[in-house]
Amino acid sequence: MDRRRLQKLARENPKLYNKLKHKKTKLKVNDEVIVITGKHKGKRGKILYIDRLRDRVIVQGVNKIKKYVRPTQENPQGGIIEVEAPIHISNVMFYDPKSKSGVRIGYKFEDDKKIRIARGRKGGNREID
Repeated sequence: MDRRRLQKLARENPKLYNKLKHKKTKLKVNDEVIVITGKHKGKRGKILYIDRLRDRVIVQGVNKIKKYVRPTQENPQGGIIEVEAPIHISNVMFYDPKSKSGVRIGYKFEDDKKIRIARGRKGGNREID
């Protein structure tokens, strides 16, 4: 959804907008992820930002684009800088350093605490953090 549609949705139906804005995801900021599809397939990096409204994440060192910056007082030189662009959250997977591959994330409750675990054959249902 583009910005105008989101602003219109926020005015017309605030409950739906808030529901979309606070979508659940099992990934967190500073999680190490691996890109599973696209032109950056196989690259790893940490999540810098999660945009829950548009289902996108910014991963450190992945999907870099060149941005042209005009001269300002802070940056009198101006010029070209490289910044990370967002990629869709479905194109990344949590990276498990023990199994050295991408794994799915699940939850387990122990003593009224919610613990994240790695799922699947490679994950082996072990704790992540």
